[in-house]
Amino acid sequence: MAPSFDDGNSLFNFVVRDGNGVKGMVDSGLSTVPQAYMQPPIERIDKDRARKHGHPPIDLSKLGGPEHDEVAKQIVRAAESLGFFQVVNHGVPVDLLESLKDAAHDFFSLPAEKKAVYRDDVSPTPLVKYGTSFVPQKEKALEWKDYISMQYTNDAEALQHWPEEIRDVSLEYLRTSMSMVRKLLQVLLENLGVKPEDLMIDALVDKKMVNMNYYPTCPNPDLTVGVGRHSDMGTLTILLQDGIGGLYVKIEDDSEFGKKGEWVEIPPVPSALVINVGDMVQVLSNGKYKSAEHRVRTTSTKSRVSIPIFTMPNATAKIAPLPEVVEKDGNTLYKEFVLADYMKNFFSNAHDGKKSLDFAKINSA
Repeated sequence: MAPSFDDGNSLFNFVVRDGNGVKGMVDSGLSTVPQAYMQPPIERIDKDRARKHGHPPIDLSKLGGPEHDEVAKQIVRAAESLGFFQVVNHGVPVDLLESLKDAAHDFFSLPAEKKAVYRDDVSPTPLVKYGTSFVPQKEKALEWKDYISMQYTNDAEALQHWPEEIRDVSLEYLRTSMSMVRKLLQVLLENLGVKPEDLMIDALVDKKMVNMNYYPTCPNPDLTVGVGRHSDMGTLTILLQDGIGGLYVKIEDDSEFGKKGEWVEIPPVPSALVINVGDMVQVLSNGKYKSAEHRVRTTSTKSRVSIPIFTMPNATAKIAPLPEVVEKDGNTLYKEFVLADYMKNFFSNAHDGKKSLDFAKINSA
């Protein structure tokens, strides 16, 4: 029997501790959003006031050809302003992308007990974590999302430890995406005056993780968020959206993409992948590239999935603005730090825009 979702402790135990997730709550016959999920008005997403990002996807097949420089400019321009862009002809088979979305729906349709074996406190492997929201213990209002997170170390460990229902398709997604990631980093680093060697790019994507996110239908989407305002902490994120949409990005500075502070929706484009700049790239570029503050809306019509790949340096890596950039700029905006310390700070707090970057900033006072 489902607990009373009016009682905060009972809801928390059912959704978080017992591993039923938001889906379990919705499947119990929920007709209104519980208080624990109601966002303060300032955090709610007004879809009618946000306009759609109208720029076409970037065609990555033209990198290395006669139009290389123009395509590189498009990538750089997006990284410098919005921190988000979509790409097509990226090298990841379109039928694989469709299989990924189907696999995600199938996984989250499994009985709760099959998913709950991967809860953080009981998972048989540190490589796999099943959970809900972001940091439920720290959040004033919970996020309307369940997820499975799979860290990649090598193929053998992934095949051994990742959930068998999604293992093969997720691993193929990761394998086929990495060539694209390397090309994008090459473009971004060359624009900073750095001639990246393979070892440098290897170091920037040393740690990889595939997530599957599930946003169940919500009876009152205007009161909730699927994911709150945040930027990704890593290098680059590759995101597969489904056709439903709901991803919004905040414009940091006035640009061709819109006015500072405005939120724009990144509409789904068939066969496209979404790329977003992470905090580590903002630090390495001394602020030239912008990690993107973004959030996700819920929907009342159909459950939504998204499948991101997160790339980042090793936790022991020392991160600081690149010397070539600092020399050109004449100043440095960020201190050197060990990534593990940044990660600890990032995962210890609820989502709060780009506040996580404060950890790395050099105080001007």
